[in-house]
Amino acid sequence: MTEESTILIINAGSSTIKYALYKANDLSVLKRKTLEIQNKDEYEAAFQGILKLIDDNNVVGIGHRVVHGGRKYAEPQKIDAHVLSDLEDLTQLAPLHQPHNLKAVKLVLDKYPDLLQVACFDTAFHQGKPRLNQIFPIPRAMTDEGIIRYGFHGSSYEYIASVLPQYAGKTANGSVIVAHLGSGASLCAMKNRKSIATTMGVTALGGLMMSTRAGDIDPGVILYLMEQKGMSAEDVSEVLYKKSGLKGVSGLTGDMRDLEKSKAPEAAEAIDLFCLQAAKHIASLTVDIGGLDALVFTAGIGENSPAVRQKICEHLQHLGISVDNAKNKTNSSKIYTDDSTAQVYVIKTNEELMMAQHVETALQNKLSIAI
Repeated sequence: MTEESTILIINAGSSTIKYALYKANDLSVLKRKTLEIQNKDEYEAAFQGILKLIDDNNVVGIGHRVVHGGRKYAEPQKIDAHVLSDLEDLTQLAPLHQPHNLKAVKLVLDKYPDLLQVACFDTAFHQGKPRLNQIFPIPRAMTDEGIIRYGFHGSSYEYIASVLPQYAGKTANGSVIVAHLGSGASLCAMKNRKSIATTMGVTALGGLMMSTRAGDIDPGVILYLMEQKGMSAEDVSEVLYKKSGLKGVSGLTGDMRDLEKSKAPEAAEAIDLFCLQAAKHIASLTVDIGGLDALVFTAGIGENSPAVRQKICEHLQHLGISVDNAKNKTNSSKIYTDDSTAQVYVIKTNEELMMAQHVETALQNKLSIAI
C-alpha cells in the first residue's frame, strides 16, 4: 500500500446506497455519501458512479455490507466465486437486501477481478447467542436445516459495542439494549458487549414494526391471507415486506420524518404503534439479560427523532427509565435524568467505519479469511 491507497465501503440497502472512502493507513474519511434509491435505474446509475470511484482513487480493498451470512459465515470473509455462490443461495432469506449487496460485488468482480473484496455480514455479530435464543418452537429437523433466529444489523451493533465504554464506562459491560431504529429496525440485548438476544429472526422481516415491514404478527394472518383471500406466497411477501409497517398503518408513507410532520390521525396512530411495539420488545429482552442498565438509541430514527425516543421511554417508566426532555430534544448523547435507574444514550452508528476496519485487517493479513 502507498500513502494514496484507499479503502472503499459499499452499503447497498433496500432504499439507499451508502458509500465511504477511507485513507487506507489511518482510516480517515475522504468521502462519504448516501444516495436515496427509488427504482432500478437509480441503482444502476449509483453503481456505475461507485465503479468510477475505484478508477479515480487507488482503491486497494472494498468492504461490502452483506445482510445474510447464514450459519456458515461468522466473521468477515474474502469474496471469491465459492463464497459468492453461498451468499446467492441465501437470497430468499433477505430478498430486499441480498440482491443489491451482491450486485455491487459482481460489478466490481467483473471489472476488477483481482481487487480484494470483503463481505461483512449483518448476521455475524449474533452468532454466539445462547441456543435458546436462536431456535424457534418448530420441528427439530427444520431447526437443524438452519431455520433459526440469526439477527441482523450486526455491523451497527458491533460499532456501538466498540464505542459504548466511551459513553457509559463500566456500565457498557452490563445489561444493555441497543435500539437500531431506521427504515429497518431491530433490537439487540447485550452482556459484556456481546449479543445475547435480538428481535429479527431467520429473515429481516421479524421483530419490530418497521418502515414498510410488518415485524412480528400472528402467523395465522399469513395462513388466512393465503387460504381465505387466495393470495400467493409472492403476494403475501409483497404485503409484509413493502406495504406494512408505518406505511401500512398510516396509509401514507413509511418515512418517519414525513409522518411526524403530518397532522393526519393515521400518521399519529402509526407512530404510536411503532413506539409501543418497540417498548414491548425492549421490556421483553430484559428477561434475557436480567434487567436493564442502559438503553442506546441509534440509526436514522433512533438518532434523530426526540419524539419517538420520548414515547418509547414513557412506556418503560416501570423499568425506572427517566428522560431529560431538554437533552432529548437536542439529540444529546446522554439523555437520562440523574434519578433514572437505567442510563439512556443516543449514539450515532458508523457501520462503514466498522467494515473499513475489517478490510484494513484483511489487507494486513491479520484476519483469517476463507478462500
